[in-house]
Amino acid sequence: MSASGRRRRGALDSGFTMDETVAEYIRRTVLKIPRHQIMEMLTMWEFLSKTQLETINVHQLKERISQEVVELCEENSASIKQAAILDMIYNYTYRNKKVWTVYQMTKAAGEETDSFNLADFKYKFKRSLRSALKNVTINFREYEDNAIWIRIAWGTQYTKPNQYKATYVVYHSQTPYVFISSLRSSIPLLCQALVHASNYHDIHEMELRSRCIDSLKDIVFKRYSQTFQTYHPRPLQERNVAPEKVDPRIIQENKREKERIQSVNQEVFGEGLQPKIEFAQYKLETMFKGEPEMDILTEKEPFRCVVKFSSPHLLEALKSLAPAGMADAPLSPLLTCIPQKARNYFKIKERKGILSASCLGP
Repeated sequence: MSASGRRRRGALDSGFTMDETVAEYIRRTVLKIPRHQIMEMLTMWEFLSKTQLETINVHQLKERISQEVVELCEENSASIKQAAILDMIYNYTYRNKKVWTVYQMTKAAGEETDSFNLADFKYKFKRSLRSALKNVTINFREYEDNAIWIRIAWGTQYTKPNQYKATYVVYHSQTPYVFISSLRSSIPLLCQALVHASNYHDIHEMELRSRCIDSLKDIVFKRYSQTFQTYHPRPLQERNVAPEKVDPRIIQENKREKERIQSVNQEVFGEGLQPKIEFAQYKLETMFKGEPEMDILTEKEPFRCVVKFSSPHLLEALKSLAPAGMADAPLSPLLTCIPQKARNYFKIKERKGILSASCLGP
């Protein structure tokens, strides 16, 4: 009898039949994992024994690998709890596949920060969600820097939780910041549970989003200027141009301008690499100033438009514009204030005839 046949026989002899939805979820999760990381993640999972892991042939088709893992899980009587933990390991490793939104919690006036108790937090969080919604799956996993990862699969009063559309929450204890990747419909219940469990008074969205959760942490924890590698500018190089064809004064003026741009850029962006943000969005609400007698675009309603900048690494792209001669230095504060103001969604309004952004206030 083959190894897989013996495993199936063993599962039947034990009298345990794994729920089909659990088996399918584990199978799909394994299929998502790159081949070279399958054994690493299964080892981190700590659900299968070393002996069981050694029976898995990772050089065969991934479909067959996933089926072998499912059969081993059936031997161990896997439940949705274990399946969810494997999903959490995958999503932690590939956390930049999600879009994360930052939320900030606040205390009431005069309230002091309480000491954090993880067991108490978990109990209150679960109780708050389950008092509002019976069919919900909640899992916790702790990581470095006091990061608590929470996975919530939502159901309804009449349907089981949908494991394929789970919400992910990353909460750093002793800080008011929460990073959430979730469907909008689940946000109110989730925020209510977070505020209750962490003993805060209120919570609000910060208008700061990115796929790179580590960069979001660097921004809100104000550590991006200290922890990133120092940038050492390369010496300016002059092009090989015959001296008799170029006025030396022009060469010197160009050199001074390049040095000025480099100095201004360093003052605005700092010496280190910038946090990784993929986009910034600006909503414009302003009035057109036209001739009244022309009766053109003089409505009382403001003109509205949205401008969105996108790049795999937007802040580094902005930082390179002036040195490349594609923009004047310094750039507009509307573009450079993202890390300092901790937001990449802005609304630009007109105040007494002057355009101003909500992010640039005191």
